[in-house]
Amino acid sequence: MSALPLPSWMASIAEAVPHVLAHQLTAFVPPPGSAPRAAAVLILFGEGQRGPEVLLLERATGMRDHPGEVAFPGGSRDPIDQDATATALREAEEETGLDPDGVDVIGELPALWLPATDFLVTPVVGWWRRPVDVWPVDPTETASVHLVAVSNLLDPGNRGRVRHPSGYVGPAFLVDEVLVWGFTAGVLARLFNILGWEREWDPRRIFPLPDETLAGSLRDLSRRTAAPRAGRS
Repeated sequence: MSALPLPSWMASIAEAVPHVLAHQLTAFVPPPGSAPRAAAVLILFGEGQRGPEVLLLERATGMRDHPGEVAFPGGSRDPIDQDATATALREAEEETGLDPDGVDVIGELPALWLPATDFLVTPVVGWWRRPVDVWPVDPTETASVHLVAVSNLLDPGNRGRVRHPSGYVGPAFLVDEVLVWGFTAGVLARLFNILGWEREWDPRRIFPLPDETLAGSLRDLSRRTAAPRAGRS
């Protein structure tokens, strides 16, 4: 933790993190006897010109998993990683160029299962004590990097839901011409609710998925549904 006191809004996040339970963030639970792959993401908050901000990135449309989606920095755990925090910081540095030494880790949220990819993802919450310029380090993996104002995410005019052809319906944010949905939007929405920051919004508002994102997502879905059939042949 930093020697300097946290801003009051960040202190409220730090106070809440140890008490958050998995069922408050997701209803999905790994099947008994399963062995999902370990992964971690970095939920990095900082203080910007527009007030509190969170670091997000847009995944390249050619990525194998979650192509074109806006997400927290993160990825699969490597053998060299000592824990989820090490994974989250390493992946964030590789994807956005941030300096891990400038991040104070506040804590880890419960590991959350992603049924579509069979990952068990640990969200690591951090305070960006010493921000640096960030950018898409590898354009084949990261299309863009964004510092999104929390006030914009909380604005009811920027909140809605998405409906995917697979049947998935979930929370979404449309900010700075960027659509945040899926796992990332779900974690942010539920975290804001836990913190008491959520403002009343219209759940009837449906945001269309961008064409490239939808196309990549459907390719990804087709690959995943085809794989088990191929394995049984």
